[in-house]
Amino acid sequence: MLRRLAPSLRRAAASSAVQRGGGGARLPDPGLSSPHALPPQWRRCASAAASSLPPPPPTPPQGPPRHAGGGSAASSLNPAEVAKFAAIAETWWDSQGPFKPLHLMNPTRLSFIRSTLCRHFRRDPYSAKPLEGLKVIDVGCGGGILSEPLARMGATVTGIDAVEKNIKIAHIHAASDPTTASIEYCCTTAEDLVKENKQFDAVISLEVIEHVANPLEFCESLSALTVPNGATVISTINRSMRAYAAAIVGAEYILRWLPIGTHEWSKLVTPEELVLALQRASISVEEMAGFVYNPLTREWSLSDDTSINYIAYGIKKSETPPTMPHQ
Repeated sequence: MLRRLAPSLRRAAASSAVQRGGGGARLPDPGLSSPHALPPQWRRCASAAASSLPPPPPTPPQGPPRHAGGGSAASSLNPAEVAKFAAIAETWWDSQGPFKPLHLMNPTRLSFIRSTLCRHFRRDPYSAKPLEGLKVIDVGCGGGILSEPLARMGATVTGIDAVEKNIKIAHIHAASDPTTASIEYCCTTAEDLVKENKQFDAVISLEVIEHVANPLEFCESLSALTVPNGATVISTINRSMRAYAAAIVGAEYILRWLPIGTHEWSKLVTPEELVLALQRASISVEEMAGFVYNPLTREWSLSDDTSINYIAYGIKKSETPPTMPHQ
C-alpha cells in the first residue's frame, strides 16, 4: 500500500520554502547530535529518547564535521562509515549474514520503487521490463543487491559506492548473469559524479543518508544527479524512540542482525528533516511509506507507519519555471 505525503510533511516543506524565500533562513542540520541544536519539534523527540531509553552505545570516531549550509564541502563521505562497511564487504550476498535485514527488505523496497517509477515515467508496472530505456543510478550500491533487480527490470544501471571492496564484489556477482553483466559499477561518490556533470532519469539511494557526514549536501548532490522532472528515491531510518529500540538495541544488541555500531541514533533522519532537506535541494517529495516487519512471517510490508524504517519518492523540479498562459 502506497501513501501520499502526509499533510504535516507538506506543511513543513511549504513553510521551509517560504522562510528561505523571505528571510534566507538556513535549514537546521538533521545530523547535529546535540538536542539543543535541533528545532523545537525535533528537540522534543531527541529529549524524550534520551530520557526514556538506555544510554546509546559508544560511537566510532566521527568523520568530517557537518555544516548547516552555505559553502560546499568536498564530499559528504564519512571515513569512519566507509571503514565500517569495508570490514563486512565480503558478506553482501550472504542472506544470513550482516546484511540479512536488507535481503529480507529488498522485495518490499523494490515494490515501492517499481510502483512509483512506473507511475512517474508512465510505464506499465506489469511489463517484464518496465524500466527499459531509463538511466538509473544506485548511490551507495554496496554489493549490488538493489542494482541487479533494477537491471532485470530493464534499466540501464550505474552503481556507485565509496568502498572499493563492495564494487569488486558487486562486479563479480553481476558478471555471472547476462541480464546484470551490463551494470556499470564505479568506486566513487555522488559529489564526484556531479563534477563530471553526470545525470540520470532516476536517482536511488537506500539506507545511505544516515551514514554520510553531511546529509544536506548529500541531498544536493542527489538532486544535481537527477535530470529536471526526474525521480529521486531515498530510504532511511527515523530518529525516533521506536527506531532506537528496534533498529539499534533490538537489531544490533539483542537479535544481532547487524554488527554493533552499524547505526548511530544521532545521525538518523526524521521524515520531516528529509522532506525539508530535499525541498532545499529542489526535490519535491510526493510520496512516503513506512516499512513494517512481521516476525511471524519474517516478511516486510509497506505501511503508513514511518516511525522506524521509511522510504520517500520525490520529483526534481524543472530548472525552467512554467510560463503563464497569455490572457
